[in-house]
Amino acid sequence: MTKTLLAEFTAREGAEDEVTRLIREYALKVREEEGNLAFDVYTKAAIPRAYWIFEVYRDEDAFQAHLNAPYGAPFNAALMPLIEEDASVLTFLDEIDRA
Repeated sequence: MTKTLLAEFTAREGAEDEVTRLIREYALKVREEEGNLAFDVYTKAAIPRAYWIFEVYRDEDAFQAHLNAPYGAPFNAALMPLIEEDASVLTFLDEIDRA
């Protein structure tokens, strides 16, 4: 079963360009992960400092491999002082069976 989630955070005022640079670099690495099926980055149209990242991994093992990737901790350490929240807010999603 796939592992799907939405990660959300808000860039601090004036940090938008740096956050965008960081997330673009990180996205390139995540999309190369064997078990990654999607890593789509959005900003809210009405609030451009608010980022939404839609992520899909092949399964729980692929998600755990993502969490343990060597570039994850440095990315999060660089991101934390640039966002309003204490950390990205994660919402795990379950797909409704298609009829």
